[in-house]
Amino acid sequence: MKAVAPGKLILSGEHAVVYGRPALAMAVNRNAQTLITMEGTADTVSFDLPDFSSSTESFTLRALRGFHSRVQRNYEEFLAGRLSIREVLRKPVDLFQFAYITVLDGLHLKMGGGVNVRMNSNIPIGCGMGSSAAAILSVLRGLGHYYRVDFRPEWYSRYSLEVENMQHGRASGLDTYVSMNGGCVRFQEGVAEEMPLPHMPLYIVNTGQPGCSTGEAVASVATRIGESHCIWEEFERTTNHMQKALVRDDFKEFQRAMKTNHRLLEHIGVVPGRVSAFIAELEAAGAAAKICGAGAVCGDAAGMVVVASAETPAQVCAKYGYELMTVRPDPLGVRVV
Repeated sequence: MKAVAPGKLILSGEHAVVYGRPALAMAVNRNAQTLITMEGTADTVSFDLPDFSSSTESFTLRALRGFHSRVQRNYEEFLAGRLSIREVLRKPVDLFQFAYITVLDGLHLKMGGGVNVRMNSNIPIGCGMGSSAAAILSVLRGLGHYYRVDFRPEWYSRYSLEVENMQHGRASGLDTYVSMNGGCVRFQEGVAEEMPLPHMPLYIVNTGQPGCSTGEAVASVATRIGESHCIWEEFERTTNHMQKALVRDDFKEFQRAMKTNHRLLEHIGVVPGRVSAFIAELEAAGAAAKICGAGAVCGDAAGMVVVASAETPAQVCAKYGYELMTVRPDPLGVRVV
C-alpha cells in the first residue's frame, strides 16, 4: 500500500498569504507517493529517493537523532539571521530524515526493526507546486499506516508544518492544508474555507527550476517590501475578485483577476524578465497567466506558471522552449491507495 499526497497550485495570493492575507489554492492531479517496508538491520532507516537523489542512503536511529538536533540548531541560527535557509537542510534526503525522526520520536513510536522509505513524485521539484509539503505528508501518512497509528488531523498539521519550516523558513501552512485535504480553498491565517473546484480551462507551464529557493524568495520580499506595505491590501482585493469569479464560474473575470495578480507579483520583484515576456505574449493571444509559487529573485526561471486560456497555448510555449501540461483539480487529499 502506498501513501499519496497531491501537489497544489496557488491561483491567487502568493507571498501575501505569508502576511495574513487570503490566498486561493487547489490540489492537483500530480502527487508524491511513499511506500514504507520492513528491511535491513534493526534500528536502521534506508531512504530510496529515485526522483530526488541517485542513491539510497541509510542511517541508524542514533544518527537520525543527532541529525535532528543539528537541524534544529541550524534553524535557530536562520531565525537569528546568521544562516540562510539553504544551510538548514542541504540535501534532498535531509528533508526525509528530519520528517521521519520528528514523527517517530514525537509520537513515541518504536521502530521494531529496520525500514525502507521509498519516495516517488511526479510533482516538479522547486517549481511552486508544493512538492515539499506533499512529500512530507506522504511520508507521515506512510508512517501512520506502517506503524498502525490512527493519525489525527492536528498531528498532520503540526508535524508537516514543523518539517516544512526547515525547508522554507516560515511556511504559511497553505501547502500543507491543501495537500492534506485536497479540493480548492480560500486560506487565511491558518483558516480554510472550501471553494468550488474550478471548471475553467487551465494549463501549467514549467519555466524551469528557479535559481533561488522558496525561502530565499520569501526572505527577499520581506526585506525589500515588508509586512506593512499597502500592496498586500491590493493582493487581498484581487483574491476576493477572483473568488467571486470562481463562485460565478465567470471565466473572463477570472482571467482579469489573474492578470492583476501577475502585475502585483511583478511589482514585488519575483517574476524574471523572460517569464514576464512570455506572459505578455500569452495575454496578447487572449490568455491570462501568472507564476503559481514564490517565483524567483534571480535568474530567468520562475518555476510553474498557471495559464487560463480557452485555446491551448502550445505555440507560445514552444517559442520559449517551455513544457506545457494540462492539469486537473484533485478533490482528495493525502490517502493510502
